[in-house]
Amino acid sequence: MYSIVTTAILHGIDSQPVLVEADVSDGLPIFEMVGFLASEVREARERVRTALRNCGHQLPAKRITINLSPANIKKSGNGFDLPITVAILAALGIVPEEFLKDTLVIGEIGLNGAILAVDGMLPILLKAKEQGIHRCIIPRDNRREAALVKDLSVFPADHIRSVMDYCTGAYTIEEEPYSHPAQQLTEELDFADVNGQKMLRRACEIAVSGMHNLLMVGPPGAGKTMIAKRIPGILPPMEPAEQMEVSKIYSVSGKLHTSEGLIERRPFRAPHHTISPQGLSGGGAIPKPGEVSLAHRGVLFLDELPEFQKSTLEILRQPMEDKTITLSRVNSSFTYPADFLLVCAMNPCKCGFYPDRTRCRCTNTQVRQYLSRISQPLLDRIDLCAEAEPVTYQELTGKVRGESSAQIRARVLAAQQMQRERYRNESWYFNSQVPVAHLTTYCRLGKKETAYMERMYEKLQLSARAYHKIIKLSRTIADLEESSAITTRHLTEAICYRSLDRKYWEV
Repeated sequence: MYSIVTTAILHGIDSQPVLVEADVSDGLPIFEMVGFLASEVREARERVRTALRNCGHQLPAKRITINLSPANIKKSGNGFDLPITVAILAALGIVPEEFLKDTLVIGEIGLNGAILAVDGMLPILLKAKEQGIHRCIIPRDNRREAALVKDLSVFPADHIRSVMDYCTGAYTIEEEPYSHPAQQLTEELDFADVNGQKMLRRACEIAVSGMHNLLMVGPPGAGKTMIAKRIPGILPPMEPAEQMEVSKIYSVSGKLHTSEGLIERRPFRAPHHTISPQGLSGGGAIPKPGEVSLAHRGVLFLDELPEFQKSTLEILRQPMEDKTITLSRVNSSFTYPADFLLVCAMNPCKCGFYPDRTRCRCTNTQVRQYLSRISQPLLDRIDLCAEAEPVTYQELTGKVRGESSAQIRARVLAAQQMQRERYRNESWYFNSQVPVAHLTTYCRLGKKETAYMERMYEKLQLSARAYHKIIKLSRTIADLEESSAITTRHLTEAICYRSLDRKYWEV
């Protein structure tokens, strides 16, 4: 007797269909599984056998062969237990095979027959819907993710017995009242609470408006971390497509089925400086998304930047340019999105007070060694470098509050709307993403501005990447002033942000 069940396997943030074939025939009693299987999939044999016995179904003394197709893709993960069980039951005639047509089955099972949640349910169901699947049998704990996929019949099961009853018609789906839950409102950190630091506030506004990477340099206690935590409050809200894209990443990471609905707020990821390269980029035999992907469409904040391992920081160079990260393994490669706003904070030396020689205890050699932990290629990929000045007593105790996050966000939204209109026929949305080949089209300079940049290029010995980033940055500054043309004033401010690093790195 033969049966076939459709399931799926994750590949990056998408999924790929897998067919589970079961054959029960006369012969030497054996339970064999084939199809390029990982160890956790091979172990499903004992879980399925024991779970069925505990549910009152002893497997017959026959030859049972399970094949997972296609055979050229390595099968891994914990979601094959339930489809293997259903395929065997169908081959034994306990479950009608006709019922399994256009049905996707996925889930892990315990030895008592309980069905457990699996990661990546959202991208699996979205792909199944695209491929014409009309019905899905999934773990009950994944039902919130399933509710995000419209127009798909889903049976959330908690035990093998309920799956058998459903397949035989003895159990019908009871529609559970489910409404998309509103995310709990949390008190947003406001820029109005920041005293002083006008330059840093201005740099944050420019960075968010054009999605430019930002580095803040200054002594400890100046408010760098405080400001970074308030950047999400001036970011624009996510579009529905962005919400689904971010939610798929968190689903694959196993962080969505425990949350409430879609990810509606832009991510803010702040990994500790002890994070490993694999934690930042993603890792594992079957790689899971790392911090650069979990920060997709949001902010990746690296505090105490020189304290990170140099090998960890160098991983950022490729995703900062390509907006994706590809992780290669022996059997295949996995590509995850990594389009994030990088915000970094650091002290200028080990003690943190350079160049204030009245307080700094570091020698020039020690300062140079500390700053050399950050490579020049990585610095070149950072658009703005802003200095955090020590806060004066008058600023700290003053009663005059600065601009609120809402006021700054209004200007950011206006500048980004100008960019969306400008690039409405292109594949990018922000000034920082404009390809070099299109700079003369969208960031054209006048004769006066061109002559000015020629002098600055020679005087500051800029690299080609630094020159292009100055042009893009000046375009954003012009957008904030609602100016259609880039003027010398905009270029000067952009150069100030790009040349501030020389104050420290040219010790």
